[in-house]
Amino acid sequence: MARTLTVAVFYYTQTGQALAIARSLCAPLEAAGCRVVKREIRPVTAYPYPWSSEAFFQVFPESRLGIACAIEPVDLSGAVAEADLVLVVGQSWYLSLSTPLHAFFQSPEVRAYLHGRPVVFVNGCRNMWVMTQSETRRYLREIGARYVGFIELHDKAPNLVSVLTIIRWLFYGRKEATRLLPAAGVSQRDVADADRFGLIILRTLYDGQWEQLQERLMREGAVTFIPQLYFIERNGYRMWGRWAHFVRHRGGAGDPRRQGRLRLFKAYLFFVLYAVSPFGLLFYGLTYPLRRAALKKARREVCLKLS
Repeated sequence: MARTLTVAVFYYTQTGQALAIARSLCAPLEAAGCRVVKREIRPVTAYPYPWSSEAFFQVFPESRLGIACAIEPVDLSGAVAEADLVLVVGQSWYLSLSTPLHAFFQSPEVRAYLHGRPVVFVNGCRNMWVMTQSETRRYLREIGARYVGFIELHDKAPNLVSVLTIIRWLFYGRKEATRLLPAAGVSQRDVADADRFGLIILRTLYDGQWEQLQERLMREGAVTFIPQLYFIERNGYRMWGRWAHFVRHRGGAGDPRRQGRLRLFKAYLFFVLYAVSPFGLLFYGLTYPLRRAALKKARREVCLKLS
């Protein structure tokens, strides 16, 4: 009698989007008789939803610098201990992993558990995911896990429009479309269509060709590389790192002494988004012919290279 294949799913969600993606992705696995076990990643002190402006910007330095929050012990017992595949489902914060995901990948117990196991990372984000992917790859390489697949689902509204919709959603809890703005976040259709990636994962669970999984996922559109956003993200990641250190010099998470510097970052952020980035994109467009080869190499690096 064939052994039942087991998939362990670890997820962090505030709004429910990551869990909805996980459920859609795993539906074909469950339909085929695989045992799917979900475990939520829970911060000891839950982050608010909807966010206040102060709380939202307070997490910036720690998220960008990979300084983990405290999370509750992750249950790695029972069927999870026998998992044939691990899915980690979450999101990007400030061009980086969310702090609960940093905490998950830094946990000694989790690191021991993931060692040698095949892992697929699924990112439901606004639209910039490249540096999150690079950080995940670094974590899993350090752990000695087998990073076999990466999937990203993003908000497909224009960049500056999605800034408005994500603020409305995260600060006021309003995700739905209005007369002037589209719905925020990953679309319901894209969430539902994530089951096609589950079918590819199911096929790979059966044939064991993990080295082919990412190319199979890419053929189904699991990753969308947008060169102009990559240009913005790469530069933003470097600058935000400097800002994060600047804020942290005034104290750790929640320290009132750093409020002034966070307010400066907030003003800088919106100035760059709406005043500087349009000119940056114009510069990118004018210099695109000179960047074509480098962008082609970057696409291979961030979409296909997992080790």
